[in-house]
Amino acid sequence: MTESFRQSRRTFLERTAAATAAVSAPWIVSASAAGAEDTVPPSERIQFGVIGIGPRATYDLQAMLKLPDVRCIAIADVQKTRREAGKGMVDGFYGNTDCRIYRDFREMLDRDDIDAVLIGTGDRWHATASMMAAEAGKDVYSEKPCGLTIELCQKLAETFQRTGHIFQAGTQRRSVPNFQAAVQLAHSGKLGKIHTLYASVYEPTLQNDWLPREATPPADEIDWNLWLGPAPWRPFNREYVRGRWRGYWDFDSGARLLDWGAHTVDQCQWANHADDTMPVRYEPAEDKIVCHYENGVRLILDFLKTPFGDRSPKFITALGTCPVRFVGDEGWVETGDEGRIEVEPASLKSEIPPEATRVRGLDVAAHARNFFDCVRSREKTVANENVMRHSHIACHAAALAWVLGRELTFDPNTETFDDAEANRLRSRPLRDWAS
Repeated sequence: MTESFRQSRRTFLERTAAATAAVSAPWIVSASAAGAEDTVPPSERIQFGVIGIGPRATYDLQAMLKLPDVRCIAIADVQKTRREAGKGMVDGFYGNTDCRIYRDFREMLDRDDIDAVLIGTGDRWHATASMMAAEAGKDVYSEKPCGLTIELCQKLAETFQRTGHIFQAGTQRRSVPNFQAAVQLAHSGKLGKIHTLYASVYEPTLQNDWLPREATPPADEIDWNLWLGPAPWRPFNREYVRGRWRGYWDFDSGARLLDWGAHTVDQCQWANHADDTMPVRYEPAEDKIVCHYENGVRLILDFLKTPFGDRSPKFITALGTCPVRFVGDEGWVETGDEGRIEVEPASLKSEIPPEATRVRGLDVAAHARNFFDCVRSREKTVANENVMRHSHIACHAAALAWVLGRELTFDPNTETFDDAEANRLRSRPLRDWAS
């Protein structure tokens, strides 16, 4: 794409933002998000690529493909089978063979005709790939957790603030009606003064039993060096590539606490009007971590024993995964991924729009719609880099309190602890994978 064409298309995207903006009422999914008929000329579409096309990114991509004003034109993945499967899905959807595939995502970022990228790698890559994409002139939708450490979350946010590129964290519950309704009820004052927030999280775990070395496959089959990326070098084992990297400190974020915490803590931050701050004190206990905000509100991270729970948090009423509860001195509201909303007292049910409570799955389409609308308008997304920074760092701080086994005090202004060991764990060395 020539620079003049790129500029003219950017001008078009900004000029036509209103035409494709999300409907103002948060309970209504726009026609484009629902997969309406394509009426956008090819030259006026937003073109995007995918970095890492595992199961989660495939789920995201399926939603994005249905948006008529965007087009996936490239996929990069270190695994040959995955990048070829991704190409097959994209080409099958569009009815052509145009999708280009890459082993090394840097080659994809060099393309001038790509406006944005979806990043669906493992945790170890999210921040680094996002920052590289921004420096290459791309807007970014990154799966969560967006940064492996507190320092990476800081650097990620600062990169997007400096470059002016659009960032959306994949915390899609910001765009889901039942969660929006619960937060709005907390904000309305109908619950009274909010004093306690509950966020379900996986019980933190740390894996120490590294898998045995296996013969490293050819790079064209699986590029092991590129799979590891900025993570420390480890001998190859195919199970890591298949998903067994979770729980290992080198690869995972916050001892798995951010798997759900990136969603549920984010919702609690939102309900507490805390998108620009985070708790100041973190107390680990046997089955929870109690966090305290400067305004006196408590945030309780309640552990699930396993990903789908052999001991669900006490406040769940069969509401599905990622439940949250917001408690005030006059009532409470709770909801989860099943889409239902429970309240006390029962009279609060009249405050919930009927459209917000229908049973639904994860609504990636609305979140993707918000991202691409902001690519056009250059406005901040609902889960922008500042929102991500504070909710993710809150999760990391809680995880470090659990790892160290002691209470930690945190300064939201300097984003540092009162504990030397905890401050050292705010960052990790990054491997020079590119040399």
